Amino acid sequence: MPRVAAIDCGTNSIRLLVAELTERHDGTYDLRDLHREMRIVRLGQGVDASGRLAPEALERTRAALADYTIAARRKGAEKVRMVATSATRDASNRDEFFAMTREVLGVEAEVISGDEEARLSFTGAVGEQDPDDGPFVVVDVGGGSTELVLGTWDGKRAEVLAAKSVDIGCVRITERALKSDPPTADEIAAADGLATGVLTAAFEAVDVSKAKTWIGVAGTVTTLSAIAQELPEYDSEAVHLSKLSRADIDRLADGLLTSDHETRAANPVIHPGRVDVIGGGAVIVRALAEQLAARGGPSELVVSEHDILDGIALSLV
Repeated sequence: MPRVAAIDCGTNSIRLLVAELTERHDGTYDLRDLHREMRIVRLGQGVDASGRLAPEALERTRAALADYTIAARRKGAEKVRMVATSATRDASNRDEFFAMTREVLGVEAEVISGDEEARLSFTGAVGEQDPDDGPFVVVDVGGGSTELVLGTWDGKRAEVLAAKSVDIGCVRITERALKSDPPTADEIAAADGLATGVLTAAFEAVDVSKAKTWIGVAGTVTTLSAIAQELPEYDSEAVHLSKLSRADIDRLADGLLTSDHETRAANPVIHPGRVDVIGGGAVIVRALAEQLAARGGPSELVVSEHDILDGIALSLV
């Protein structure tokens, strides 16, 4: 049973999955987690304004990647794939990032397109779903971009019917619109308008009226679930496959946007690196819920801990 390592380097976080691949009788594969880890490195710090990766952001990423390299080797990973998404797609000095990853990890990092990011996220998200609950619409709210994917799952393979990636994420929207602590009413209105405007392109490309189930992946969505459940500490088992109603999403967004940094930081389920951007992430999820409802899509959000990392790992078969 081969062991693989998948690394996802986004605008806000870098994550590692080391997994064992088990082949089923039909030729498809199951993943058994050996090690999962996430660190907030904020690689996209200031990229939206400067167009460049900051030296301190590159150094934070290098330190995390060095530890991940050791962990992957200790767990016996035979194949490694690292993908980088929104921040590196946009940076003029991304060659510095590539040189660093080659030196530390020993393999080339791939800057994948938004469409490829969407496909990998969808594949990772739907694997535990009942095929009868499809078609599925999967949203991946990242630090710099948001992906919207429509597709089906027959219990063996996922088929993507439509996908669109747009340049709005929890870091971008916070840096552009939510500058006060807590944000002012005008800032919140500007953020709402920005999210709705940018997401319109995704909804024009993806017909969500065909979807029966809405699945959300990545740190913004999983954190919102943990907050809604009032967990005493973050618990991935409690979060995975939990559900958020439209009313839940509105309540969470209102609460986060009217609380200050100290209040958010005191919540044990909000990672310290997410404290200043979770309100922006909630604005995006609220805008997604509003547009899904307006276009005849599903209203309840199913939260999944399985996402692009699982898709990357499965791509190494």
